[in-house]
Amino acid sequence: MESSPINRLSPDSLHQIFSSLPLRQIMICRSVCKFFNQLLTSQCFTEIISSRPPLNLLALRPPHHHRHVANAHPYIHVYDPDEDQWFRFSLDFLPFRSPQPVASSSGLIYLWGDSVGSADSSKSLVACNPLTRQFKVLPQLGSAWSRHGSVLVDSANRVMVLTELAALYFSGRVVANQWLKFSSNLPSKPRSPVLMSCSVFALCDVGSPWRSQWKLFSCKLTNLTVTHTNWTCLERHEWGDIFDIIKRPRLLRGEGDSKLLMIGGLKSTFSLNPACSTILILRLDLESLEWEEAGRMPLDMYRGFQESSKFKVFGGGDRVYFSAKRMGKLAMWDLWGGWRWVDGVSGYGDGLCRGFVFEAKLTMMQ
Repeated sequence: MESSPINRLSPDSLHQIFSSLPLRQIMICRSVCKFFNQLLTSQCFTEIISSRPPLNLLALRPPHHHRHVANAHPYIHVYDPDEDQWFRFSLDFLPFRSPQPVASSSGLIYLWGDSVGSADSSKSLVACNPLTRQFKVLPQLGSAWSRHGSVLVDSANRVMVLTELAALYFSGRVVANQWLKFSSNLPSKPRSPVLMSCSVFALCDVGSPWRSQWKLFSCKLTNLTVTHTNWTCLERHEWGDIFDIIKRPRLLRGEGDSKLLMIGGLKSTFSLNPACSTILILRLDLESLEWEEAGRMPLDMYRGFQESSKFKVFGGGDRVYFSAKRMGKLAMWDLWGGWRWVDGVSGYGDGLCRGFVFEAKLTMMQ
């Protein structure tokens, strides 16, 4: 590269040339040689393209059997639905053993890691950008939060760790470098909580041990008090039996900040333990509080899930993914493209995997 004519160009000229490329091509160029990597990871170049639209990717959480195995070269497995390609982002820049990615927002991935220099079992929640290889450690938490808490992050990178009994909230602004702790005050363990539109949404089972009865609860971040969270049960007479027709519902963020998705099996009858005829995706408009059907899994695709005793739902926005035991591939619902299979999932022995949306961006961390 030292004798290459490209070295005669000034850094400003090179930045101008490479800034005209799409983000995918920039990422490819970074791996060509050390010179390109240094050029395209510099703070100056990153600031030039910081306003570039992100890549909407799917990031997979590591399999359960990898969680307690130290990996000298940790990575995160990522799928690009627009290119139908799988690839990996290295996490070897993190000074943690076996980092466990759990959530993402605004170009950052949040993961649990063993606390630096700590001999006990405490964990730290870490925010990182694998594209710029930068990271920031949030205030330390006990290991119980990493085992039992759901990590929620919104578009402003406000973080909440939610359990049935308590909630931790971190904004970096309310109290400098501290978690605020509140009583959850929920009737049961929150299922698939979502943080969006300055509110937290969660499903709770308020039924009996013999029959589930799901209700939708919400809490505005502005309603967080010194002692507890003020949850409200969202109910409308017009909703009718919307929660009775769905078996084991899950919530996901919908497109934008005004749509909430609820996904589950469509019950064939109202009996005690009914079979399901397919998987249904419902969409709630948070402004009008009206439900509508967003998607219904084709019957030939559903047969693979019908034979499995367990399946996972993840993703969000305009794409939802489904995995099941012993399937070896994912089913994907695309708001604009319909339903299709995603092949190439590797490293998951039973075929059951989980993941989250990763909006990859070349932005510097604050």
